[in-house]
Amino acid sequence: MTTGSNPQVETVSTGADKAKLAVAVLLAIGAVVAFYTVKADAWVRWVALAVLMVAAVATFFTAEAGKQLAAFGRDSWREVGKVVWPSRKEALQMTGYVFAFVVVMALFLWLTDKTLEWVLYDLVLGWKR
Repeated sequence: MTTGSNPQVETVSTGADKAKLAVAVLLAIGAVVAFYTVKADAWVRWVALAVLMVAAVATFFTAEAGKQLAAFGRDSWREVGKVVWPSRKEALQMTGYVFAFVVVMALFLWLTDKTLEWVLYDLVLGWKR
């Protein structure tokens, strides 16, 4: 096997990471359960939901999987910054080309359909409408 630009990625999950992920899942489930089971004012339920969800997300991002997700997000944002976006004029031109192509293709397909309909129904089968 050769080493190329696609190395094997090995993830090592420690017991602490697994525990953090389990706590994050339990907090998220607890947030939903608390929202639907607590008999209190609506704002209390919404605050409990928000606090428990924030705690779940914060716990997730302290685990290795959360750190990798955050790093992936940072790398993705950095790559988006490298993209050369078209100017307004170029975008409008390309949009016009696409619309023109769609109209031409629609006319072609309509003409093809009507021609085949005429050939099959009128000439071959002799069905006059």
